Amino acid sequence: MESHQYQLVLTTCHDAAAAERIAHALVSERLAACVNVLPIAKSIYLWKGKVESAAEQLLVIKSMAHAYRTIQKRILELHPYELPEVIAVPVADGNPNYLAWIRDPDKT
Repeated sequence: MESHQYQLVLTTCHDAAAAERIAHALVSERLAACVNVLPIAKSIYLWKGKVESAAEQLLVIKSMAHAYRTIQKRILELHPYELPEVIAVPVADGNPNYLAWIRDPDKT
């Protein structure tokens, strides 16, 4: 497998509606093969000098690494947060058939 050809992109949303809006956009625009929306992630973070906490939805976005900039742009366009989390984690290895599906989900 080519080094870091695949990635997981992570972002969080304050509610299910925002999470689903972003997930549907990324998949329908063929920027991601799949987005898992995991409910109720408890986030504790520093924001503007204060410790805050929030219940959030975590999105795990499976995609090709070359799509990162476009994915980031779409998340920033659709996201309600002032400063949304958008980070990419390279995939070091995986099931070759699953990775092929990420590469071209329309082939299956």
